[in-house]
Amino acid sequence: MDKETGRLSLAQRGSAVKQSGKGNGNTTAPQEYLYTDEDFEFIRALVYRHAGISLSPAKRELVYARLIRRLRALGLPSFAQYCALLRQQENGGEELDHCINAITTNLTAFFREAYHFEFLKNTVIPELQERAKKSGGLRRVRIWSAGCSSGEEPYSIAMTLLPYFASGDWDCRILATDLDSDTLAIGERGVYPADRITGLSEEQLKRYFETVHVEGQRSVCYKVRPEVRAMVHFRRLNLMGQWPMKGSFDIIFCRNVVIYFDKPTQRRLFDRYADIMRDDGYLFIGHAESLFDVCNRFKFIAHTIYRRVG
Repeated sequence: MDKETGRLSLAQRGSAVKQSGKGNGNTTAPQEYLYTDEDFEFIRALVYRHAGISLSPAKRELVYARLIRRLRALGLPSFAQYCALLRQQENGGEELDHCINAITTNLTAFFREAYHFEFLKNTVIPELQERAKKSGGLRRVRIWSAGCSSGEEPYSIAMTLLPYFASGDWDCRILATDLDSDTLAIGERGVYPADRITGLSEEQLKRYFETVHVEGQRSVCYKVRPEVRAMVHFRRLNLMGQWPMKGSFDIIFCRNVVIYFDKPTQRRLFDRYADIMRDDGYLFIGHAESLFDVCNRFKFIAHTIYRRVG
């Protein structure tokens, strides 16, 4: 190993390739740093304990690709030493956060799975308005965007609600949480390059965004307007940990999150969601997710849309 760079020699990389494929029959490209099955199993267990994310053996090379940047940044010569650092932070630490941030997949877009927002506009909002009339004027709406990534989802919710709840008579708030502190920071800034706002209409851009110039960006960027940002409150939250909020939520968006969890973790999570929602609250999940054989406290309404019943 080169002592100055901490990288494997060509011969050592060949050895790492053999070890990488050990037990799974895979042939992989030469690796820059030594990465053993033991390293992967430790990281796999660590991520499950702290984030509830279940990494299958097929994710072995993905973990390597995601974490190699952390080894370079820290100047560590092997995954064994990186794992040793993580062991020191089992009860919490900056590098543990960096590790989980790197492993977490963040794929999002404005108005992704558009039918959810159509249902929100055409069905849920009229129900909330009618409820306010029947309750003698209680105009309070609480929404949770769980796993909000870089903010596109909660801002899409806010843009859907704003035309109906802009009046000062309404107390409408959206809690946006994620485990990844890096993507949360993007959401809090509310500034997106042009390639992140594709799919929005010209009317939406004019109404809910302002153009800004950002240093290092060649083209103009788009900043969410203050009246939209005021509805959204970003917080870092581990869904597997304690929840500081008490509820009760009218709507929870938890989309494309539980696909990374095993069944027992999903059952615990959805049961906790039910505990913190109104009796008739709505739950929106991802297009590849289902509550079948997971939780019986929600009634199926439409594809990936449920309502709390117990």
